[in-house]
Amino acid sequence: MHTMLLGVLGLALLGALHAQDTIPVQTDFQQDKLTGRWYCVGLASNSHWFKEKRHLMKMCTTTISATGDGNLEVISTYPKGDHCENRNSLYTKTEQPGRFSYTSPRWGSKHDIRVVETNYDEYALVATRISKSTGSSTMVLLYSRTKEVSPERLERFRQFSREQGLTDEEILTLPHTGEQPAGGQ
Repeated sequence: MHTMLLGVLGLALLGALHAQDTIPVQTDFQQDKLTGRWYCVGLASNSHWFKEKRHLMKMCTTTISATGDGNLEVISTYPKGDHCENRNSLYTKTEQPGRFSYTSPRWGSKHDIRVVETNYDEYALVATRISKSTGSSTMVLLYSRTKEVSPERLERFRQFSREQGLTDEEILTLPHTGEQPAGGQ
């Protein structure tokens, strides 16, 4: 009985790991083309914080730059009340181009970040699996080089988010904000 239980648990873990590997990564990912300024125009998540804060969320500006060791420095500027707040993150490259890891110093959560698809000069679709002691969640971001994105890109974002198990209530097109420079520039 004990061996059978271990076998079932092993299969469940293998299934969970396989499910994570079903998130694609951009073919022939070119990191240098991803750098620069982006607007986060879409956000989908099944996390607890998203459900609590979704009504307050607005479009943010993100600047991505490469570090000397091949990682990505990501600086996002969020509107918060009457001021802007910056969040700096260092995405560590993995062996798979287009896939990064990040550990939140504040929450201790581990992030498996994948650039799913991009044409580099218009949009980028990014999926993140977040794991922490209280459970895991999924987040999908739609970045655009401009504040406007085509209806086709928005629909692709919604479709991909649904493919990741997110519901329509967990998918948000972010409202515009005033011009806010990423990284306090």
